[in-house]
Amino acid sequence: MDERQLRILRELGELGSVTAVADALQVTPSAISQQLRLLQRSIPVPLTERAGRRVVLTEAGQALAGAAIEVETALARARHTITDFAGRPDGDVSVAAFHSAAATLFPLLLRALSGPDRPRLRLADEDVAQDRFPALTRDYDLVLAHRLDHGPPWPRTVTATTLLREPLDVALPAGHPLAAAPVLTPGDVADQPWITVHDGFPLMATVEAVACVANRRLDIVHRVNEFSVVAEMVAAGGGVALLPRWTARTHPGVVLRPLSGVHARRRIDVLHRPERTARKAVRTVLAELHRTATAIRDRDPAEPETEVP
Repeated sequence: MDERQLRILRELGELGSVTAVADALQVTPSAISQQLRLLQRSIPVPLTERAGRRVVLTEAGQALAGAAIEVETALARARHTITDFAGRPDGDVSVAAFHSAAATLFPLLLRALSGPDRPRLRLADEDVAQDRFPALTRDYDLVLAHRLDHGPPWPRTVTATTLLREPLDVALPAGHPLAAAPVLTPGDVADQPWITVHDGFPLMATVEAVACVANRRLDIVHRVNEFSVVAEMVAAGGGVALLPRWTARTHPGVVLRPLSGVHARRRIDVLHRPERTARKAVRTVLAELHRTATAIRDRDPAEPETEVP
């Protein structure tokens, strides 16, 4: 077996088909199949099997694909040993983030990591459904993703650390009768028109929890993912919404109120393939993300008081 064959086995386990692996690695499906056959010759037990029209990993194949992660990590670390030994912190580091995290963290990263002998940032926005974030680690060194505390965990094929556990507040137009209350309950807001994100995005689970606790169907009139647009719509009287407390830009026509009775909080996590942090430049950016996130959280001294189970 060789590194390329193990990489193909790993990608097959993640992507689920030979065609998808071929597309990801920019080769033909027949080339992928040939490499899998060569790998199988050196292994005494089957690594793949047919599942309908697809080729999937057997339990043995899954075990070897897990070992392939360790092999690739070790090889990546070996390749970058000289660079790390010389202490060079520079190098290109690609970072992807969903919109609200990008709006908050990208400018802070650019300011903190400017100057000579610093990582050269390559930043991109990627606002995708939760289950598509792990796949982005194939194209970026670091991926900022979000999920709810009780949502599905990230797959073990990526490394994930939490930057922030951010409260989700109810956004109301300034002057709305409910704005006078210090804390709102699902019953308070269930009869309001709602502006929500699209299905498949983490915040919808909290919106559905509001409906469940209030025991009524919410009147969802608008679906918009971009929080700056949502804030403008709330200010214009288009409805109420859930907005993240720290990463959504403040709006003079919008007030935020904590929500009790449901677990209204999301995680902002940074995902990466384990081998990426073999590079010192990537570790530098990752450390700066954690420092920046701590500073954002510490700017809100009232946050522990408003946390609700």
